[in-house]
Amino acid sequence: MNVILKFLLAFVVGFSFASLEAQKKTIGSVERLSAEIEQFVPQDAIIEILAEGFDWSEGPVWVEELGAVLFSDVPNNTIYQWDEKKGLQVFRNPSGFTNIVPNSKEQGSNGLTLDANNKLIICMHGDRRIARLDDWNKNDFTTVVGEFEGKLFNSPNDLVYSRNGDLYFTDPPYGFKNGDKDSLKQIPFNGVYKLSQAGKLSLLVKDLERPNGIALSNDESILYVTNSHAGNPGIMAYELKADGVSNGRLFFDGKALSKKDKGSFDGLKIHPSGTIFTTGPGGVLVINDKGTHLGTIRTEVRSANCAFSPDFKTLYMTSDNYLTRIKL
Repeated sequence: MNVILKFLLAFVVGFSFASLEAQKKTIGSVERLSAEIEQFVPQDAIIEILAEGFDWSEGPVWVEELGAVLFSDVPNNTIYQWDEKKGLQVFRNPSGFTNIVPNSKEQGSNGLTLDANNKLIICMHGDRRIARLDDWNKNDFTTVVGEFEGKLFNSPNDLVYSRNGDLYFTDPPYGFKNGDKDSLKQIPFNGVYKLSQAGKLSLLVKDLERPNGIALSNDESILYVTNSHAGNPGIMAYELKADGVSNGRLFFDGKALSKKDKGSFDGLKIHPSGTIFTTGPGGVLVINDKGTHLGTIRTEVRSANCAFSPDFKTLYMTSDNYLTRIKL
């Protein structure tokens, strides 16, 4: 191939790639407060809109078996699936309200995760339970846990498994029409719970106003829980013990940020470095394991949750009416 042909080929390939990049629909920007954020979010990173038109998108999780990300549209009682080839599809409807218990809001699924057997585990707001989808091709849900001391949960919100199979989850009142004052609320507090691999349910925390997102440190010594209460926003950290938690402390105080930007502390995920990616005021905050705010992936709208790809090179974000992603 002569020099001219090589040049023309390079030009065409480069032009085509640039054209594809230009066609992407984007939103927002990246606020860089520390040089440390460069380790995670490159300078040329963009926030790409993958799908839109939801009432409140939540709970993204990457499913390798499907080659897709699943996420909830809570008010519309639907789990959606998005992948590169087929784009957006309805995965399950109903997804969280099947009318098996009384509820004042017919809300769908919220947080999603996978168990050790790669079964989809669902926080079912409307059904006030955590359930398992046993078959990818059927709409059959099996209750994992639905009551505490004989009382129905409020509305399980987010969840995470430890390596030994223990399940940690939060239970705020967001699935009720009237919140804490709803007549259907049976548990007087909004708790954080642990369901052991052996099936024992225990209450870990009961003094948070709005426990929401939940995650474990990489060494599983710390349990992180976001509090989305308007008067006390931020991230709590608890030392994990065999019989519960201890030394609860405010890991990140979000009061100042909440006065400047819209959005609540909600879902969060832990990077292999220990750095926390948490939704909060302004979008998705990047906070190192010392509690230093490195910057914010500013999504322009209120963001609910996020999830990494298996190689940690992409962050998927559910932001109000959008599913978005950014390269890491």
